Amino acid sequence: MTTALIAEDEPLLAAALQAELARAWPSLRIVAQVGDGASAVREALALRPQVLFLDIRMPGMTGLEAAAELAEEWPDDSPFPALVFVTAYDQYAVQAFEAQALDYVLKPVVPERLARTVQRLQQRLGEPASAAPVAAADDAAFERLRALLAAPAAPALKVIQASVGTTIRLVPVDEVLVFEAADKYVRVLTGEAELLIRTPLKDLVPQLDPEVFWQVHRGTVVRATAIRAAHRDEAGKLSLEVAGLKERVPVSRLYAGRFRAM
Repeated sequence: MTTALIAEDEPLLAAALQAELARAWPSLRIVAQVGDGASAVREALALRPQVLFLDIRMPGMTGLEAAAELAEEWPDDSPFPALVFVTAYDQYAVQAFEAQALDYVLKPVVPERLARTVQRLQQRLGEPASAAPVAAADDAAFERLRALLAAPAAPALKVIQASVGTTIRLVPVDEVLVFEAADKYVRVLTGEAELLIRTPLKDLVPQLDPEVFWQVHRGTVVRATAIRAAHRDEAGKLSLEVAGLKERVPVSRLYAGRFRAM
C-alpha cells in the first residue's frame, strides 16, 4: 500500500484534496495531514511516506523549503519520496514545475488534473527498484528541485560589508572561500579571516555567480576553484577539502549529485 503525507495550511482545501485522492487512488493511505512546513518535515522524517503533497505557500516554511530540508535530512537507506506541489494557479509557478518535470496539483483541486498526477505517481512507484536505480532517481529528483529552488539572478555582488566592532570592513567577494549560515548571521570565510554579516544567505545566493560559487548545502556556498577534494566517509557522507581552510565542508544529499563522479 502506498503512503502519503499532505501539508496544506487551509483545512478546507486539505480536506478537498484528501477526498479527491480517495476517489482517484482508493488504496492510497494518508499517514499524516499537517498545516505547516516544519510539521511536514518532522512527520515525513518520522513516517517516511512514499509521496509528499506540499503546499507551496505555508506559514514559516514554504513547501519548497520543506522539500529542500527533507532532501538534506532524509535517511540514506530509504528512497526519497515523490514530490507533488500544491499551488493556486499561477502561470509562472506552473511553467516552473512543468519545466522541471515536477508534479503539481492546482487548488481548488481539479479532478482531471489530479487523476493525471496520480497515474504518473502510480507508474513511477510501481517500477522495480534496486540500489543503483534508486540513487539515480533520487539524483534526478534533487536536480529538478535544485533548479526550482534557484532564485532569479540579481546584480553581481563585488564587495561584502562586515562589521568588526565599531569598524566596517570591506571584503572583496573574490577573496571569499565559503559563505555559511549560522543562526541569525552568515559566516564569511576567507583564507585569512572569519567575519559575520547579517544578510541572510538566501539573499546573498542570487547575487553570486553560480559558476564561481557552488551551493553544497542549504546553508553553505563554496568557491568552486577552492575545492581541492571531495571525501566520502564510511557512512557515505560527503565533505569537501577547501584550500585555505582547516575544517572540511559537509555536502548535503540534495547537492551530492554534483560530486557523484568523484
